[in-house]
Amino acid sequence: MELEMASMASAIGVSIPVLRFLLCFVATIPVSFLWRLVPGTLAKHLYAGLSGAALSYLSFGFSSNLHFLIPMAAGYASMLLCRRYCGILTFFVGFGYLVGCHVYYMSGDAWKEGGIDATGALMVLTLKVISCAINYSDGLLKQEGLHEAQKKNRLIHCPSVIEYFGYCLCCGSHFAGPVYEMKDYLDWTAKKGIWAHSEDKPSPSPYVATSRALIQAAICMGIYLYLVPHYPLSRFNEPIYYEWGFWKRLHYQYMSGFTARWKYYFIWSISEASVIISGLGFSGWSDSSPPKPQWERAKNVDILGVELATSAVQLPIVWNIQVSTWLRYYVYERLIQKGKKPGFLQLLATQTVSAIWHGLYPGYIIFFVQSALIIAGSRVIYRWQQAVSPKNAIFSKMLTFINFAYTLLVLNYSCIGFQVLSFKETLASYQSVYFVGTIVPIMFILMGYIIKPARPVRPKAQKSQ
Repeated sequence: MELEMASMASAIGVSIPVLRFLLCFVATIPVSFLWRLVPGTLAKHLYAGLSGAALSYLSFGFSSNLHFLIPMAAGYASMLLCRRYCGILTFFVGFGYLVGCHVYYMSGDAWKEGGIDATGALMVLTLKVISCAINYSDGLLKQEGLHEAQKKNRLIHCPSVIEYFGYCLCCGSHFAGPVYEMKDYLDWTAKKGIWAHSEDKPSPSPYVATSRALIQAAICMGIYLYLVPHYPLSRFNEPIYYEWGFWKRLHYQYMSGFTARWKYYFIWSISEASVIISGLGFSGWSDSSPPKPQWERAKNVDILGVELATSAVQLPIVWNIQVSTWLRYYVYERLIQKGKKPGFLQLLATQTVSAIWHGLYPGYIIFFVQSALIIAGSRVIYRWQQAVSPKNAIFSKMLTFINFAYTLLVLNYSCIGFQVLSFKETLASYQSVYFVGTIVPIMFILMGYIIKPARPVRPKAQKSQ
């Protein structure tokens, strides 16, 4: 068996641990499908939790479930013993333990070198445990003054141990997400809310959407396997890279980031297929005639939305969608003081939390801190766009193109730090193109203080950014 694994791993160019993970990860699709056949709510919770634990064991070994048990136990204990403060306690305990695992296992170096460990799954699990505790704490608050997300997700009653167990490890969904809410998980299992059977609308069929996600996954993997030999990350450490001119180095940075993204597109497409086929990914019916089932809860990326983004502000909405939503609900919105508008500090704090969640590597921290600058610069361009009269269509389109080119430049420049991770390599790659992706956002931010647009002439409904 080990020999067969070795030959298979060699054939596709990955290590045996990565191959084992990929096999277990793909297995989440049939495992999630079988959930539909399990009778009874209690049995479904047990199946969800036990199947997730089994897949974790097969993928990462027995120690992985021990690692998962610690934040799970800490979160549940805080809900039982200290409901008022269980959210904040679980937040710091969960993140503290996650950071400790990142440091101990040096997970970023392992991923960079093609290895794998349980910290990636622990990252997803940590967010789920924290959101559950925060929502249970929110159950003590009055609805007046709460954000819409708080009203929707707050938990009045503490979930049982079995419900909590099933939610945390559900059919291996903790491997790569998407992150979802405890209330949605409970409604899905009990067939309540949008999952309730009704005579008006039949139960949504997941098979077309699942097939679409699987085809997308196959295409993404094909593109990644084609591109990665041509644009290896190791090129940034080779003398030939520094012999190239500015434009060729900038182009290589773009292609390196472009290549790396297809790996994530593949992973998220598989997780999307898994969550769709279970039914949990269902998010309601469209307004079309006839109505069509929508699966937004399973969606973690909009590929065209990322690659053709006309504003950096759009990126959190189309990349790692469910984690971005989590950061907005549980960090960004909760830092906004009542009666005040959010500013750069809330954005910076949110991006810093995201960096810590990924690991304490300089490349992560630099990337996410810089992403706050990127979004702030893009907002300046967007405000200029909003101030342009509809009659001046050419100038408006010019600003749209500038925002698109700006996003393309700074995203692919910045993401090199996310890939190389070390401070020295990140600084060297940025310096090789004269820090253009750092200087340009700062220039736009400063220009925003000088060139202040007049009142927008467009309706308020259009000011989504």
